[in-house]
Amino acid sequence: MQFGLTEEQQMMQDVAKNFAESEILPTLEEDEAAHRFRPELVKKMGELGFFGCSLPEEYGGNGFGFLEAVIIAEQIAKVSGSWRLPFNMQNHGPAVTVNNFGTDEQKERFIPGWVSGENIGFFAMTEPDTGSNVVQMRTTATDKSDHWEINGQKMWISNAHVGDWGLLYAITDREAGHKGMTCFIINPKETEGLVTSPIETKLGLHCAPTGEFAFDSARIPKDSVLGEVGQGFQICMWQLNSTRIGCAAGAVGIGGGAVDAAINYANERTQFGKKIASYQMVQAQIADIVAEHEAARLLLYKAAWLKDQGLPNQHETSMAKLFASEAAVHAASEGMKIFGSYGYSTEYPAQRYLRDAHSLRVVEGTSNIQKLIISGISLGDNENRV
Repeated sequence: MQFGLTEEQQMMQDVAKNFAESEILPTLEEDEAAHRFRPELVKKMGELGFFGCSLPEEYGGNGFGFLEAVIIAEQIAKVSGSWRLPFNMQNHGPAVTVNNFGTDEQKERFIPGWVSGENIGFFAMTEPDTGSNVVQMRTTATDKSDHWEINGQKMWISNAHVGDWGLLYAITDREAGHKGMTCFIINPKETEGLVTSPIETKLGLHCAPTGEFAFDSARIPKDSVLGEVGQGFQICMWQLNSTRIGCAAGAVGIGGGAVDAAINYANERTQFGKKIASYQMVQAQIADIVAEHEAARLLLYKAAWLKDQGLPNQHETSMAKLFASEAAVHAASEGMKIFGSYGYSTEYPAQRYLRDAHSLRVVEGTSNIQKLIISGISLGDNENRV
């Protein structure tokens, strides 16, 4: 059993760390305040191969796997939770899913653009009244012989109003239950009858655009279907088990940033003539969040390793997502306490870590959903799947 990174993995970690510190950090506070998304950063990340993991080289892949992807994403999230999102929007979401379920033509047409960052990706599942229970979504796709007609609404979709190509999940047969959902590849900018709009009232992740889709007899081509008609639920669940690993990586990164900030501040701040790091209650806080952070990283790396081996990993992926997101919130919360009044100030990063960390308890399946998955597999009610 090896716990160290290979030379190549260390190199990719260093590249990601340097990118985050040189390309993201210098303007981060200004970008956060302006809710500014910079697509040129997505392209730069693509040029560095950040989105090519777990994909064939013929489509722009880089020969690395999920483990390398989470190592890279962790370093980005350590500086900015917002800029971890492209890993799911470009790689773990659309690209990996199309590579697994798409035709050769679809793979050749779409994956290279997502990998390079030339095409901004997304995936649309959530609706105003439908989150965890995706089978109850109301968005419909009706076969009109020469095209599909889409009606309905999607909410809380990352990159909705800036996206180029992405995945849409809709109901094609209401009576068929989970076998009545279908996945489509769509371009919002070229879809007649589709209106996109931004959501700018978020607590955190201010550099990651979020929006909604409103479909009113929208028309998409007949060849937009990914996989088979009625296979959407299977594709959706498979995709979520991939994007959850990206969320876990984001949580480990945010948690790591919060831990480092708390340690640095505790070693700098003095009270009653001593560094606050010398007080046992502060030491206890540091010990708790450091231990949880290291445990979260081990869970994350194990889940990613299992994915790369093609072994069942849903159990481990959900454990990593659950534990890492809860640990990140705890680390950020304790960090704010250690910072004291400065933690409440937007001039310091403690508050941003806390705002961003909370999102990871919700996205790609809430913490409660992860507990259902973990308990179901642990009790033998469900099988652990790839």
